Amino acid sequence: MSKFLIEVKKMSKQFKNNNSVINVLNNISLNLESGKIVALVGPSGSGKSTFLHLLALLDNPSKGKISLLGNLTGNLSENARNKMVRDNISIIFQNNNLLTDFTALENVAIPLLIRNKSYIHAIKKAESILKEVKLSHRINHFPSDLSGGEQQRVAIARALISESKIILADEPTGNLDYKNSNDVFSYFSKFKQKNKIILIATHNRELAKKADYTLSITNGNIKRTND
Repeated sequence: MSKFLIEVKKMSKQFKNNNSVINVLNNISLNLESGKIVALVGPSGSGKSTFLHLLALLDNPSKGKISLLGNLTGNLSENARNKMVRDNISIIFQNNNLLTDFTALENVAIPLLIRNKSYIHAIKKAESILKEVKLSHRINHFPSDLSGGEQQRVAIARALISESKIILADEPTGNLDYKNSNDVFSYFSKFKQKNKIILIATHNRELAKKADYTLSITNGNIKRTND
């Protein structure tokens, strides 16, 4: 298997709008290795979320190829794509995407339950992860009872519990204050050494500076800007 967890080759993404075509990403080629936290920066509307969605297999590129863990995703069947996402990709959405009818504890346990882990194991691990993000006192609360920042920490805990190889985060600290943002980054840092790639789309300059390096999106192009 390739040493790169993510390989993108000559990838482009276009959207059709009535009679016009909007080019969001143009001929992107890059490789992302394990054991790194990478910041993805760029102005609103530059294509950060689109890029993450493509890597998460939530959408398909208009042109080019994406390989994850050495597997060319364009060749995967629907079942194989679903298994790839379930087993190897964790996503932290900008709007949290928590299940409203489940408690914080249940939301965090779900990734393990859908992998057929035992209920007791999933609940115990969810309790441990929620303790790490300082939400032990809120485990039995529903999302509607939580603040925006608390909901975001639940979403982060849910993404981290399954220890996926690829963690994709869309503005993971957008609703958090300075201290909690630092705590979240520290938690990501613990995981990056476990053969993972953590790609964070962010407007937070301080968070971006702490990453191992930065990818910048400008006019549909992505360039590595620092080491």
